[in-house]
Amino acid sequence: MAQTNNGNEQPVSRRNFLKNSGLVIGGLVVGGVAGSLLNRTPAPQQPGTTPAPMADFNQALMYFTPEQFKVVEAACERIFPEDENGPGAKVLGAAYFIDHQLAGDWGFNARDYMSDPFYPGEVTQGYQGRLKRREIFDIGIQEMNNYSNSTQQKRFYELAPEQQDTVLKAFESDEVKLTTISASAFFKMLRASTLEGVYSDPLYGGNKNMDGWRLRNYPGNQMSYAQVIEQDKFVKMAPLSLRDHQH
Repeated sequence: MAQTNNGNEQPVSRRNFLKNSGLVIGGLVVGGVAGSLLNRTPAPQQPGTTPAPMADFNQALMYFTPEQFKVVEAACERIFPEDENGPGAKVLGAAYFIDHQLAGDWGFNARDYMSDPFYPGEVTQGYQGRLKRREIFDIGIQEMNNYSNSTQQKRFYELAPEQQDTVLKAFESDEVKLTTISASAFFKMLRASTLEGVYSDPLYGGNKNMDGWRLRNYPGNQMSYAQVIEQDKFVKMAPLSLRDHQH
């Protein structure tokens, strides 16, 4: 109900009072600074200016330290380097993909049986050990820096590309002798993860702009192939990501 003040002031209703003192959102009154921010309209863009690019939240570290990330990013680029055919692992964001995977269930071996006893397994059995993948990467990255420092007096990401290749080949061939993990096993995991980051759906952090798929003319996650399935010739399609189907 409206109330009338003394003098010539206008009636003040409950609705006007709430409107002037704040915002009603979901049953809560938000006033002061918060209310003014929520009620503010964006400033118009000036003619001739370029809009600021949207933040790419996939390019945010979830597990690696900045130092570890530099090592992995440099190694990924040597495993899948940029050439005349297209971008390499660095531009495609493969290192971010690996970082995000290590921060989740894959890094914790959440779906693997990880209880003892531990015995050397057959080649077909894959990894048989107590260390989680994130721990293997921690050790492998540190050992790559240690080996680079001992042989070249520089950290891995500071080496020239040819020197980085030499280090990676030493790990691949088990020339580097480690006590806690197998150097070649770490290299195989790093290589496999790099390729997954290059060709995975961009939703998971790698394959930026779906350019990895474009290298292979891979259509990505299409909802249907009904319009082309009966054609006898190859049909090149613009790739789609899982994000394209989210609303």
